[in-house]
Amino acid sequence: MKIDFAKSEQSTLGLEWEIALVDQQTGELAARADDVFKNIQAADPAAWKDGEHAHIKGEMLQNTVELVTGVCHTVAEGTDDLRRSLNILRDASTPLGLDLLSAGTHPFSDPRTQAVTDKERYAKLVDRTQWWGSQMLIYGVHVHVGLDHVAKAMPILDGLINYFPHFQALSASSPYWNGEDTGYASQRALMFQQLPTAGLPFQFPDWAAYESYVQDMFTTGVIDATNEIRWDIRPVAGLGTIEMRICDGMSTLKEIGAIAALTQCLVEDFSNTLNDGGTIPTMPPWHIQENKWRAARYGMDAIIILDAAGKEQLVTEHTVELLNKLEPVAAKLGCSDELASVEKIISGGASYQRQRRVAAANDGELRAVVRELVAEMAGN
Repeated sequence: MKIDFAKSEQSTLGLEWEIALVDQQTGELAARADDVFKNIQAADPAAWKDGEHAHIKGEMLQNTVELVTGVCHTVAEGTDDLRRSLNILRDASTPLGLDLLSAGTHPFSDPRTQAVTDKERYAKLVDRTQWWGSQMLIYGVHVHVGLDHVAKAMPILDGLINYFPHFQALSASSPYWNGEDTGYASQRALMFQQLPTAGLPFQFPDWAAYESYVQDMFTTGVIDATNEIRWDIRPVAGLGTIEMRICDGMSTLKEIGAIAALTQCLVEDFSNTLNDGGTIPTMPPWHIQENKWRAARYGMDAIIILDAAGKEQLVTEHTVELLNKLEPVAAKLGCSDELASVEKIISGGASYQRQRRVAAANDGELRAVVRELVAEMAGN
């Protein structure tokens, strides 16, 4: 099977931000996406083409709206793009009595009562996956980075997998599920991987081997379209990008900018290595799988495996070393300030830590956690 990889400028960016709609009074999720889109269209009919807005999209659940940027050259350009869309979304949602929230999961809303958007592909997913499909009450942030040659796709995918626990720990924001503290920093990470073709990617020696895998998936009826491969990191041939999908939903543009900068810098660094004739180290799949679990469970306190020899280190310590290494790359890409913000997440606490602090200060009241997440979003 031949899969053409689109032409992209190296290290350009695209960002995707999944946002939940919540009732202002109760803090519960609200299945009001259709009403929100009616308001958006009414406010600016010219921005509505082919049945949707260019940068504000529907998702599987009616309580969810996704913001999508255009192609950006810098992280600042990407976060500015998201901010513009966020303001439009807020203007459309507030008159409906809705607040906005972004975290890996909603702290207490029941997954089984959420309305699914009326589209065939969503109905097919839920019908096929049954209980697990009906539990997909999860939100994430995705970062696309452009690649200038298809030969870079598989090696750079392998390189990014090595840093899975770093991204997971920094973004972890889903300690609660259906009103219960799961004991995990990211419930979302383990929930999402239950879907067919979701979870950690397979590792292939080259693009031809990936094409062979996709052909097998079509032949055996596992997928009907390549976007049904829902890996945590995946190539997107139609855009000419590598897409980092590890991260839980994040409530501030400062955090999204930090994660985007770290992603862009890593991909640029890997690209430079390949341009110079070098290779990107890999780890055994069982190390990568263990790192994912440790980061989902322990977040910032995860002790992670660093290499095939089994060397280990606290994820935050290794992240600081990584930031120092990437400083020259960030300067070249114009994202030094955003990359430096990664350390602010480490010092101030990831969202799962902030949520637990709020719950502890309010006798375990999770509506207080929702109010805090809404307030963080409102500060953008």
